[in-house]
Amino acid sequence: MARRRFLVDGYQAVTMRSIAAEAGVDAALISYFFGSKQGLFAAALTLAANPAQVLGAALPGDPETLPERLLRALVTTWDDEEAGAPLRVMARAAAADPSVGRLVREFVQREMVDRVAERIGGRDARHRAGVLTMQLSGVIYSRYVLAVDPAATMPVDELVRLLAPGLRATLRPTGRLPNYPAPRGPGLP
Repeated sequence: MARRRFLVDGYQAVTMRSIAAEAGVDAALISYFFGSKQGLFAAALTLAANPAQVLGAALPGDPETLPERLLRALVTTWDDEEAGAPLRVMARAAAADPSVGRLVREFVQREMVDRVAERIGGRDARHRAGVLTMQLSGVIYSRYVLAVDPAATMPVDELVRLLAPGLRATLRPTGRLPNYPAPRGPGLP
């Protein structure tokens, strides 16, 4: 029931009280089992596709075609109605709620940036993997949250063909490590 409500109404509109009322239970019971709205959200959105597994399946192979594999795997998963719907809700919730955003950010750092960096190797691997992840996140946000055309309606093959050269360039070693200050701002630790 909570999953349906999050998918239909979105993260912002759903409250623990509304879920409790629909279930015919006291809101304290939901708080007891899930702790918070974020806990309920995580439990309700048991993802049909595990993003870490999707990424893991795309990592092996020729390093030169890694960007194509990653982009195709992500977009194909997010395009799938069953697997993609909870991911789209999660992305909208991350943009709307700083605590959900923090959870998603931690996941992206650990499961995407760190794993891609390990795969590509080299002195500035983490930096390059971070920039690649930023670009892929921009595709996801543009296509599924903002629904900006042509990104929102472009066939996967066309999207991959147009974006792969830039993504590939991002993964090439630069030979120097930038020294950026730690980010500061609302919702950042």
